[in-house]
Amino acid sequence: MKLITRYDAQKLSLEELHGLFREAFNAVAAAPHGSQDRSNALVALENIERELAFRIASL
Repeated sequence: MKLITRYDAQKLSLEELHGLFREAFNAVAAAPHGSQDRSNALVALENIERELAFRIASL
């Protein structure tokens, strides 16, 4: 999975963020433990989650 930075996440709509969250979650589950793909997916998942939390807190 491509690494999604917090900057990347800021530019996306809520629908896009939710879709990417699902993709990142599935990528974590499918990637071999300790692989670079898994690491990228975990970081992407955290960044997406932070952006979603920020938007919810801003409402």
